[in-house]
Amino acid sequence: MTLLYLVLGLALLLGGAEFLVKGAAGLATRLGVSPFLIGLTLVGFGTSSPELVASLEGAFRGYPGIAVGNVVGSNIANILLIIGVAGLVWPMTVERGTLKRDGSMMLAASAAMVAVCVYGFLSRGVGIVFLLLLAAYLVYTYRADRKCQDGTADLHAAEAAFLQAGPRFGLLVELVMALGGLVALVAGASLLVDSAVTLADRFGISDSVIGLTVVAVGTSLPELATSVLAAFRRKSEIAIGNVVGSNIFNVLGIAGTVAVVRPITVPADIAAFDIWVMGAATLVFLFFAFTGARLGRIESLLLLIGYAAYVGFLLA
Repeated sequence: MTLLYLVLGLALLLGGAEFLVKGAAGLATRLGVSPFLIGLTLVGFGTSSPELVASLEGAFRGYPGIAVGNVVGSNIANILLIIGVAGLVWPMTVERGTLKRDGSMMLAASAAMVAVCVYGFLSRGVGIVFLLLLAAYLVYTYRADRKCQDGTADLHAAEAAFLQAGPRFGLLVELVMALGGLVALVAGASLLVDSAVTLADRFGISDSVIGLTVVAVGTSLPELATSVLAAFRRKSEIAIGNVVGSNIFNVLGIAGTVAVVRPITVPADIAAFDIWVMGAATLVFLFFAFTGARLGRIESLLLLIGYAAYVGFLLA
């Protein structure tokens, strides 16, 4: 029965994120929001919404390993698992400089998360700083995109077009989709955390391991679906941009919100090992993004092998 609840929770998270993003994007378009602003905010925030509600659920229930592990594990999964799978579907390259600004922000956010984990506590002050950094980044990016200073503006607009592909709906339907998606997210997070904690107790493993694996992969399903679909459509820049935006939101938006709402201690095992895996994965990923190197099927397979080895080490 626990596995059934786990699957149901994951299904609600995936469906809720899809409906929330589609509905919110439709409403934003009706309000005259520009395509690149929709791509900048809704793509990253929408696909990261499962991580947000799951981490908050874990923090409120007293499971810091789920709250923090979900953020760290999701960022690891985004790079090693999702980019690995997408790269197997279709080899990917990113034009040098296209992700220079967003990639630099992703690196800065990852470095900040490493520093906080080493410090050992997600305080309310840290959370406020994270959210302010996210707000400043969004404002700066919006202004820069309006001036079309680099290729990132085109990437964000392409993300919005990709997100909104398909039939358009009426205003009432879009409102129902957005609100229904939000309700499904909350319900799915509750089921996911409950079933994950039950599994951890049953198999004698820590909530950190569950947060880094089961919860992290489960909440990363929207990113996986978006990136794989983009790869099938030969839109590698969308797949890569989706991961970069999600990783930025995971640290600054999700960890920041959790810290403000419910300051928590970072589990020692995450600070000692997993956060460094996240940092290393980020550096490897940005090497390909900044140099314009081709991420072919061999490189993608190596990423997947690395993720399998990492999960295997945790479960061992």
